[in-house]
Amino acid sequence: MFLFCLQRYEDDLWTEIAKYLDGKSLVKLASTCRWFNQVMMEESIWKFACLRDLQVPYPQVVASKWIHLYASAFNGSHSYMFRQPEKHIDWMRIGAFFFDSPVAFLTEKLILPVRKSQEETTEKMLQSSGSCKLNNIKKGIWIADLQLVRCPVCDLNTCDGTMQTLDARHIELFLSMGYQDGSWEYEVLGSYDIKKHADGASGGIFDVKHIRDPSTSEVFDLKSWVGKTYDWQPKAIVTLHGVAVNTNLQENEGLQIKYHAMRAGTDGEVVAIRISQQLL
Repeated sequence: MFLFCLQRYEDDLWTEIAKYLDGKSLVKLASTCRWFNQVMMEESIWKFACLRDLQVPYPQVVASKWIHLYASAFNGSHSYMFRQPEKHIDWMRIGAFFFDSPVAFLTEKLILPVRKSQEETTEKMLQSSGSCKLNNIKKGIWIADLQLVRCPVCDLNTCDGTMQTLDARHIELFLSMGYQDGSWEYEVLGSYDIKKHADGASGGIFDVKHIRDPSTSEVFDLKSWVGKTYDWQPKAIVTLHGVAVNTNLQENEGLQIKYHAMRAGTDGEVVAIRISQQLL
């Protein structure tokens, strides 16, 4: 009985210590011996680490093990490693946010008040307001990256054209068979052209239910996170229920903004969203 209580005490002690370790340290500790492997591989430890490092709430349902979710979030993977790697130039991780409802609001205008068009079709909504709503979003944790890719309208290796893409995905996307085998593809929802000089290339993805939350309003306080006029480095912000990017632009003749979505099968939930911006 004494040995059992001692072992249980050690389990609880190391479980508490594990809360202060990152994923790499947890794996190293688990590899030291069988006992540590058993303790460190507990689902509760990886669940805590994943939610802690992503700074998001716990989703009600996850289909994958937390250690696999942690790995897919922090192993350096991004969507262009699986789709068109030859087009990819660079990327940066923005962070994670949370869809609490199944409806997303996509926009290239980061100004208040948010204008939600009453048009019936996505294309009409884009043309009238540069924004659109997207239904049947897979709820839970989403991860957002900013991607820089080569111009998609040509296949020339010498092409200097680049395109900025706000790339968001459900945390389980990379672990899904439909994504891995290529049967799930991005579809173009619509496009929107700015046929005059654009000061910046910007875009945002928000949970409609929380678009008026105080935390979401931080996105529209552009002075707090967007770069100064002659700062050409991309900037991004993530809140609990939304994400946005902005890159200041030099003299140009306008932008084309395209909205993409990936569904889990023909009529499945939306599991990935892209807002891409290309100079005209």
